[in-house]
Amino acid sequence: MIRSLLSGMILFLPTLLSAQNNAMASGDTVTGKKQLDEVVVEAFGSRVQWKAAPAAVAVIGTKEIARYANVSLVPVFNTVPGIRMEERSPGSYRLSVRGSLLRSPFGIRNVKVYWNEIPLTDGGGNTYLNLININDISHAEIIKGPAASVYGAGTGGAVLLRSALSFSDSAEDHFSTGVSVGSYGLFQEQAGWVYTTKQFSSSIQQSHQQSDGYRDQSATRKDVLKWQSNWQLKKQQFHFLVFYTDLYYQTPGGITLAQMQQNPQLARQAAGALPSAAQQQAAIYNKTIFGAAQQEINLDEHFVWKNFVSANHTTFTNPFITNYENRGEANYGAGTSLRYQKKNTHAFFQWTNGAEWLYNHSLISDFGNRSGKADTIQFKDDIYAVQWFAYSQAQLTLNDEWVISGGVSLNNQQYKYKRLTDANPLSVQKKISLVVTPRISVLYRINKEVSLYMLAAKGFSPPALAELRPSDGNYYGNLNAEYGWNYEAGVKGNAWDDRLRFDVAAYFFRLQNAIVRRTNANGAEYFVNAGETKQNGVEALLSYQLIRNKQQSIQSLTVWSSYSYQPYRFTDYQQSGNNYSGNKLTGVPANIWVTGMDIETKKGIYLNASVNAVSSLALTDANDAFADAYQLVQMKLGYHNERAGRSWDVFGGVDNLLNQRYSLGNDINAVGKRYYNPAAGINVLAGMIYHF
Repeated sequence: MIRSLLSGMILFLPTLLSAQNNAMASGDTVTGKKQLDEVVVEAFGSRVQWKAAPAAVAVIGTKEIARYANVSLVPVFNTVPGIRMEERSPGSYRLSVRGSLLRSPFGIRNVKVYWNEIPLTDGGGNTYLNLININDISHAEIIKGPAASVYGAGTGGAVLLRSALSFSDSAEDHFSTGVSVGSYGLFQEQAGWVYTTKQFSSSIQQSHQQSDGYRDQSATRKDVLKWQSNWQLKKQQFHFLVFYTDLYYQTPGGITLAQMQQNPQLARQAAGALPSAAQQQAAIYNKTIFGAAQQEINLDEHFVWKNFVSANHTTFTNPFITNYENRGEANYGAGTSLRYQKKNTHAFFQWTNGAEWLYNHSLISDFGNRSGKADTIQFKDDIYAVQWFAYSQAQLTLNDEWVISGGVSLNNQQYKYKRLTDANPLSVQKKISLVVTPRISVLYRINKEVSLYMLAAKGFSPPALAELRPSDGNYYGNLNAEYGWNYEAGVKGNAWDDRLRFDVAAYFFRLQNAIVRRTNANGAEYFVNAGETKQNGVEALLSYQLIRNKQQSIQSLTVWSSYSYQPYRFTDYQQSGNNYSGNKLTGVPANIWVTGMDIETKKGIYLNASVNAVSSLALTDANDAFADAYQLVQMKLGYHNERAGRSWDVFGGVDNLLNQRYSLGNDINAVGKRYYNPAAGINVLAGMIYHF
């Protein structure tokens, strides 16, 4: 399959090249004039056209975010080839970038996440992506594959979230408000104030979202208050980000196939001596306050120096079937980078050196759970996690044709664990030190619109704190880090007067010591190393603008499609006398195809529609149970109007139009065959956003 698609890429390329309009305006990545709809990326510390970035970088812009209802990142991220985002219950995200969902019962692991260049991932390797309000994000870049040469630990890649905030020539105030309502008691409201001057800008955003949920024991509530500010001086800028999130969501738990077929709205049922999710009031309570400051100094025409500091505190409570857990997490971070750049007529050189340090201290107390109330203490643990890395990266652009990039990082991860409830508590230390992760890539621009690239990169991912000390309450100090090499080739660019945009890539990834999730008889998870996996695949993204004319009734009509081919396999995996070598990788569908259409009219009416087709996937390492394929149809119809500095956006949408019975997030390797977390059937939403 991979060879066939690569052959197709080669055969298709001459057609694209012959269709280029050589008279088009220059798209110079360094000095040229930017086109009207040019996509720019800042991954790996550069600011270049998307098609000139020597990496597999997907861009999610304002239009892509607005394509769906403004209540969840899940459908937005799932339009990107190679990306799969799950939501086992409302508010419980899992994210996979070209990999498996073996490791993440909740939270985000194996992927580094940044917001405005500030790491959201903590020193223990976990990211609470569900703390963010989608309306606070203006765009995102997703680096697919190991990016350790600049972003540290994580074989999956990195997610770079951004919220734009600019300056203005004179003092200006802008306000916004919005409300959305939908099926199953969904209600969302938001309000914001933006103040800008020539040197200072400030944004305050508030949002509230709640829902009764589709299933029993699946209600959710989230309140977010965010302040962001930029301060501009002659040679330096200061950036500030502060937010507070109060998140609550119930966790219905997995059910069996028979239960889902009978009543998909069921929560986990009582079994033997174990009570049900409703009886135990299973839920997550997360209160987090986060603050960060960044300084950017233009030392001269060649040197730019950046620094950041961050701190946050999380109070985390989790009534579960078998216990009641309280966690207090204190996190601190700091980083610095110095960039040197120089250009002349034929070349542009950029060299960046930097370091990042993240610290986590978690105090974890587990009690018995008596109908949602903390009972007798079971144990209390004190854990420290520290990670740091230093990196160096250089990039050379020659004659606006060749882009050669190379980087390397030196990584360190340490843990310190003590069970305070032991009679004679002793500290246990685990250290993963001096891991070298190189990366090299080469891009050749055939012309201003089409680029070919190749890269090789090593990544590593140490076990996260939630894997060393999972919900079963034990400490797994023998768990080892994952690591592997990724080799990739791709072609990307524009054609036919920028109407066609394409990005096709093939990659070959071998992962050693893959970390796999398992559950004990009570349903609590733990993790083991599963040997080697082969994760080769092909990704393709095509977008074509059929109509582009501001004078017509239909001003714009764009069709787009993304495809992911992921025939991942275990290549060396033996566990408890079972040989799973050759089996399909658990939790990964071999085929994902998403296609859609976006229409904008002269009168302000717009329509976004898409189909997300996902093939079956293995629910167990033994491959003795599979989730069925499904096709998810989503539509959004709205009216947008701008007049005298004010804008209205009124919209309505429908999700799961075909009323498919499917599980958006599965409990893999679950005891009792409780694999399924059914998503809602057909449901609707309506809303309004007003800017003035």
